[in-house]
Amino acid sequence: MKQIEAVVANINDLNDGEMRQVSVGETEILLSRIDGNFYAVGAHCTHYKAPLAEGVLSGHHVVCPWHNAYFDVTTGDQLEPPGLDALACYEVHIEGENVIVSVPEETKGLRSPAMAQFDPNVDGRTFVILGAGAAGVHAAEALRVAGYQGRIVMITQENKLPYDRTKLSKDYFIGKTSSEEMPLRSPDFFKEHAIEVLLNKRVEQVQTSAKAIAFSSGDSLTYDALLVATGGKPRQLDIPGAELENILTLRSFDDADRILAAIKQKGQAVVIGSSFIGMETASGLSQHGLQVTVVSPDSVPFKKTLGEEIGKLFQQVHEENGVSFKLGRKAVQFEGNGKVEAVILDNGDRLQADIVVLGIGVQPATDFLEGVDLHAKDSSIVVDEYLCAADGIYAAGDIARYPDWRTNESIRVEHWRVAAQQGRIAAHNMVGKAVKFRGLPLFWTMQFKFPLRYIGHAQSWDEIIVDGDLQKQEFIAFYIKNNQVLAVATSHRDTETAAISELMRLNQILTVEELRRGTVDLIQRQPQVNNKQ
Repeated sequence: MKQIEAVVANINDLNDGEMRQVSVGETEILLSRIDGNFYAVGAHCTHYKAPLAEGVLSGHHVVCPWHNAYFDVTTGDQLEPPGLDALACYEVHIEGENVIVSVPEETKGLRSPAMAQFDPNVDGRTFVILGAGAAGVHAAEALRVAGYQGRIVMITQENKLPYDRTKLSKDYFIGKTSSEEMPLRSPDFFKEHAIEVLLNKRVEQVQTSAKAIAFSSGDSLTYDALLVATGGKPRQLDIPGAELENILTLRSFDDADRILAAIKQKGQAVVIGSSFIGMETASGLSQHGLQVTVVSPDSVPFKKTLGEEIGKLFQQVHEENGVSFKLGRKAVQFEGNGKVEAVILDNGDRLQADIVVLGIGVQPATDFLEGVDLHAKDSSIVVDEYLCAADGIYAAGDIARYPDWRTNESIRVEHWRVAAQQGRIAAHNMVGKAVKFRGLPLFWTMQFKFPLRYIGHAQSWDEIIVDGDLQKQEFIAFYIKNNQVLAVATSHRDTETAAISELMRLNQILTVEELRRGTVDLIQRQPQVNNKQ
């Protein structure tokens, strides 16, 4: 393929541990200098195309400023999700003091990672993955990346190939992403890498002693290793009228389409629950022109997750965009003739409703498992630091209760990126690599034009230290427990968010004393973690 070559910098333009975005023709490139050598890779994250130059360079890897994917800048390999692809890697050479980069005439800036070829004569084992969400698809690909050449079977009860579930209540819901853009991989990709995806397949029972899976269709499948990544089932309300039409949940692609089909312009919508799915749905419905009311037993949205101040800020943003709230209230009845027409609250209020969306959380989908101990609180699967639940059985994603390496607490986290991280780690352990899960939870939300990212996990806190201005939606909030930063919520502070993610991963986050003084610049602090792997 024809190459295009250009001088992109002087050798003195970058010091060790620095990076910048440059161009060769119309191709944008991330140029970095590590240990005196220059490297060139694709300039944009393979997840949502964030400019990596606005992230943070630490040692040999760059941290994406948006959703904290990690890439090795010397090879382009992806080290941490949420994306799937690696970065394209370009040839660099030095002539005198000129840094020259060569790129193919046609390049997308990304590439699929190198994967082993399926060969049952080399490896006759069958690895099964139950679920085709973030954990499932990342695990399937990681198995091939790790060199596994046996059979891979991914099973889903949905009728679609793996897709980006995070967009259902965000860009897809408001029409910024089309249905054609939702799949994570094409059918040809799965065929090329011999990853069997069984659609519309409902599991009746997993018999762990026999290593067999029984399906509702009557057939069965045996396995050598199993990853359970079935995610959660939306909780329902068991109240009179719950069987009426247009009382919906938002978890799957089909759920989103059903809600969109039920929407009436200028109609009345009620969202039950102030969870992130509930609030994102309220934002989307409002942007479709509906009059939206959120009903929740909580006094403030997200108070238990983000604290009262940030929770009130979300409420304020919603109210400024026409959303109403009935807080401290519960729905006790739905009324209607075939279709829902009203929601009755516990104080007697009657809310007109053409559509109701339930956003009251999920229940781990684990009731088909036999021979695996489930957690008494929520029926999640208890795993060790290797994500192993029992001999030959692993769990990842919403259903996995795992030990937090930072606090030793047993936690369960319902985040897309955690599921992707755990799917990758579980895959490596399925092939015998013995890799501990030391992922750092991260989730993101966008409600109207208010973005928020949250790193870490804090079930409770002693105090919240805020740097910035909440009302301007430009802030970093540190959640402190026992003089340790357990979690951080940020808005419109992207580069600093990437720095925080890396500092927390290295267990070098700022001390509480430093935060209280408010004198430490996170970006200036970042070079302290350079060259540490």
